[in-house]
Amino acid sequence: MNNLLTVAYIAASALFILSLGGLSDQATARRGNLYGIIGMLIALGATAAASVTGSGYGILAAAVVPGVVIGAIVASRVAMTSMPELVAILHSFVGAAAVLVGIANYLQGDHGLTGAEATIHQVEIFIGVFIGAVTFTGSIIAFGKLRTLISSKPLMLPARHALNLGLLIGSIALGVQFMALESPAGLTPLLIMTGLASLLGIHLILAIGGADMPVVISMLNSYSGWAAAAAGFMLSNDLLIITGALVGSSGAILSYIMCRAMNRHFISVILGGFGAGSGTTAQGGTATTGEAVSTTIDETVEALLDAKSVIITPGYGMAVAQAQHSVSDITKLLRQRGVNVRFGIHPVAGRLPGHMNVLLAEANVPYDIVLEMDEINEDFPETDVVLVIGANDTVNPSAIEDPGSPIAGMPVLEVWKAKQVVVMKRSLASGYAGVDNPLFYKDNSRMLFGDAKKNMDLILASLQEQTESTGKVLVTAR
Repeated sequence: MNNLLTVAYIAASALFILSLGGLSDQATARRGNLYGIIGMLIALGATAAASVTGSGYGILAAAVVPGVVIGAIVASRVAMTSMPELVAILHSFVGAAAVLVGIANYLQGDHGLTGAEATIHQVEIFIGVFIGAVTFTGSIIAFGKLRTLISSKPLMLPARHALNLGLLIGSIALGVQFMALESPAGLTPLLIMTGLASLLGIHLILAIGGADMPVVISMLNSYSGWAAAAAGFMLSNDLLIITGALVGSSGAILSYIMCRAMNRHFISVILGGFGAGSGTTAQGGTATTGEAVSTTIDETVEALLDAKSVIITPGYGMAVAQAQHSVSDITKLLRQRGVNVRFGIHPVAGRLPGHMNVLLAEANVPYDIVLEMDEINEDFPETDVVLVIGANDTVNPSAIEDPGSPIAGMPVLEVWKAKQVVVMKRSLASGYAGVDNPLFYKDNSRMLFGDAKKNMDLILASLQEQTESTGKVLVTAR
């Protein structure tokens, strides 16, 4: 049985690695998801077969079946705009599981370990519970911010860094006490540390502004992976260690990529203080002056019909309005007319890395015309029209033109270099970084105010009418 379990774990590990590889590209993402599902089924089946006997299967089914049903219902009903919140709350479950596994493993008592092995096991329990507690409460706060249950404005308590340091030092001191006690006497310092770590997780995420939430999501993803790996060490489960390490390392790499895309340092994100919340103006930078010029649906359609090249840069506003299907239909019509239409995606567009890519794939936009920022930035000067749909900070010229701006140095989509820019927003309000956007006031920019979905539907209807009219004329001419 042990040999079969080892083979099953190796197969599951290989499938998880293939899953990560598949998820790295839009064209293979479905296959990557399938690999992950099969790997998890193998892991669950093999673990249950090797570890459960007799009546234990009934107890396992009583725990697993409701979870499967609840998960299936939630996943089928959640909107793509709510996916970041779902990811955040799922991270909290992993953290809670690590805490519960660690405490239960400690209370289990004698594990047949002595000397250095027993010491290492104690360290594994303590670290696993610490990471799990931080992940659990931090993820709940992230969920609240993404769900707008909590303000996205960073909480700047006096001496907040000293508070974080104090909580960390207190946890370490409790760890020293925990290591000196035998089970179950060490339960008290373990539980107190759990409380301190929970407070640390709450304060860390409360101090992070809305502009950094994409980084926070990937950071918590990394934490949940390390928490799972720690649980694997506690349970001596090789597959859990491998899976946790894969999630933890990939989340850490993604966090680095997100920070680089925002010209931020990971430590500065953890310490918070960037982003003053939506609709407010961050301190620093040059005051934005000028007058925004509004445009109409007819003028926008005319510009699109006259264009030879169009780039669409979507943001969270498109996701909220659920305008991706209309955008897809407009793209098809324009391409049928010979217009070169492409999409420019910023790494932190939306509230979750890859959010825009998933929305566009859902609307059947071809993968080959969805390009990353680095691939398309140099093409803006040769572009006739750029449609900015609900994006703000990711297309803000202040990042390049104003050294005093809070987002100075952040790589952005340089849409203002195109011949004409049409910005679709409800108002002139700032984005999550709380920084005014000079793009709205540039000579080649026009503002199309209103709901993105309604505006895109009107543009689509007008384009269809123009296409049908052109088709009738062509038929008559023949």
